Amino acid sequence: MTDNMKTPSTGVHPIVPREKLQFNLDDPSIGKHWMGNDAFQSRFWDALSLTFPPGEKYFMNCVRDFRDQIQDPQLLQDIKDFNRQEAQHSMVHRQDNERLRRQGVDVDKHTAYVDDMLNKGFRAKYSKGYNLAITSALEHFTSIIAHSLFDKRDVMKQAHPNVRAMYSWHAIEEVEHKAVAYDVMVDYAKVGYFKRAGALVHATFLFPKIIFVIQRQLMIHDGYTAWQRLNLMRKGIWWLIKPGGLLQPMLKHYWTYYKPGYHPWQETEQPGYEQWLAAFNASGDPIKASEQTRVDMALA
Repeated sequence: MTDNMKTPSTGVHPIVPREKLQFNLDDPSIGKHWMGNDAFQSRFWDALSLTFPPGEKYFMNCVRDFRDQIQDPQLLQDIKDFNRQEAQHSMVHRQDNERLRRQGVDVDKHTAYVDDMLNKGFRAKYSKGYNLAITSALEHFTSIIAHSLFDKRDVMKQAHPNVRAMYSWHAIEEVEHKAVAYDVMVDYAKVGYFKRAGALVHATFLFPKIIFVIQRQLMIHDGYTAWQRLNLMRKGIWWLIKPGGLLQPMLKHYWTYYKPGYHPWQETEQPGYEQWLAAFNASGDPIKASEQTRVDMALA
């Protein structure tokens, strides 16, 4: 089955690298459990932050594998801007991970776990095309998370504003470059429908596995016993999957990836994007932009 049938882009957002942003992630008011004093939720997001520096490197490497084949000047510019955004994401999440290091967390161990799995294991085991398909699948996850972060159910309500601002900015930029890896995958790696869909199935199991492995280690570091961790996981999994939980706003958009002929820019519903962009352009401050977006969307 071919997968080259693109729907004309009707909701494309320009890829705008925003550099040297300040999130003040060393602010002492950011507690260990900065998400409403909830250990599971805080460590869930912290585990996610630990995956980003090696994960972003993997994404950039997998796209770079095909760059020499590309002649289209617009796509080449998109790849350049994609790399600049991903580099900024890595840098900011390293700053966030330094917050964890100050708590005594072995940051290097956790990032090495992800780096070894993706940039060594996957890159050696799988073809360049399949690695790019995994990249596109994971980029799909990171782009649709905007549907949860800017949803009326307000899953980040109890978060520290600085950390909330970091994830809001990251989600916005994932929306902007969500089609780059996909376009390279389909047009240059020539990945067909079944490999693309299979990679999403693979990533659907891979992504939570990585998060939960790291999260478990973080909660052990926090001193929780096995029984306490079991209770935290039980409540936390419900927070993830319950009606109105973190995952529900993403589910409809997750399934669209399996449609033959799918393209990321068929997804034109981008909650929070216009509000965040207007607020950021007005202030140039990602924390102010995050808080103003919450006011404009009646989340605050």
